[in-house]
Amino acid sequence: MGPELTVPPIYSPIAPAIHPRHAEIDIRTAAWAETFRIGSEELRDRLVRQDIGTFAARILPEGREEVIALLADFVLWLFGVDDGHCEEGELGRRPGDLAGTLHRLLRVAQNPEAPMLTDDPLAAGLRDLRLRADRYGTSGQTARWVGTLREYFFSVVWEASHRRAGTVPDLNDYTLMRLYDGATSVVFPLLEMGHGYELQPHERDSTAVRAAEEMASFVITWDNDIFSYHKERKGTGYYLNALRVLEQDGLSPEQALDTAIAQRDRVMCLFMRLSAHLSQDGSPQLRQYLAGLASFIRGAQDWGISSIRYTTPDDPARIPSVFRDTPTDESPEPLDIPAVAWWWNLPTGRPGTVRPRSRTHGQQSKTLAQV
Repeated sequence: MGPELTVPPIYSPIAPAIHPRHAEIDIRTAAWAETFRIGSEELRDRLVRQDIGTFAARILPEGREEVIALLADFVLWLFGVDDGHCEEGELGRRPGDLAGTLHRLLRVAQNPEAPMLTDDPLAAGLRDLRLRADRYGTSGQTARWVGTLREYFFSVVWEASHRRAGTVPDLNDYTLMRLYDGATSVVFPLLEMGHGYELQPHERDSTAVRAAEEMASFVITWDNDIFSYHKERKGTGYYLNALRVLEQDGLSPEQALDTAIAQRDRVMCLFMRLSAHLSQDGSPQLRQYLAGLASFIRGAQDWGISSIRYTTPDDPARIPSVFRDTPTDESPEPLDIPAVAWWWNLPTGRPGTVRPRSRTHGQQSKTLAQV
């Protein structure tokens, strides 16, 4: 299998933050998982120890507590689908059957009153999530949430086809799929719900705002692939990961790690420039939304280096406990990935060094213990 990879501190220009009631939210999410019997007993026992409520509290550090709880429960539910059905279950190798199951769940999300999957715990949990989304969001936000759930379901079926065949897609196809199967876009409507506002269509549906969302998804999922590489590589089953995709192109694991870090650094720099550019003339709601995307990025980073889901204490992963203030690659040139190269055609102001938002100086920023 080769030597262990040591992941160095990665670039994060976004300050850490967390909702003050994160511990209570984490406890309530564990209780929600037990109430709805999400996943098998063994899977549920793992999930409730992974600080998922704390993750949600990092995404919405100043959000409404009831929406943070909704987000936490939803993220745990997503892991019930992804871990239980796709990665560890038999459906993960039967894309046709998986598509049927997910379409039935989608109908529950669309119409929770529909008499479908009445004895299925995941369906019961999803009904609860949908009713709470209706309570805290607008009809438009709920519709977008259901629409992004469809995108996520579609992408995991595509991944299941590779799992069944044991194949690895090329970098371009993987990048496109990862924008959706990382379940990042399903969180975006909750960023609005969490602060009780709604983006106007001319901003929400603009090409530049969609690009900012996709950049956030890229950074979050690439970071996840970097932090989870140890766990996935040590597993006995099939796994699909940005580093594995890069290794398929002939890179060594060490070269793949360096390349993945450089790719996410370049996109992070572009995201910061685009966010600053959009904020100049954007509405207060758009500025809040862009700040929410940034909190999502940083929240995923802090959770990724602290949750036992990725630190794997029984076989410790060599991942960092701090972040660095400078990128390894801040080139203004587009990545050689056609699916996302168009991001660099957008007006983002003058390219250059992105200054960190955190209050620290030097090479590394705060540890989690200092948050």
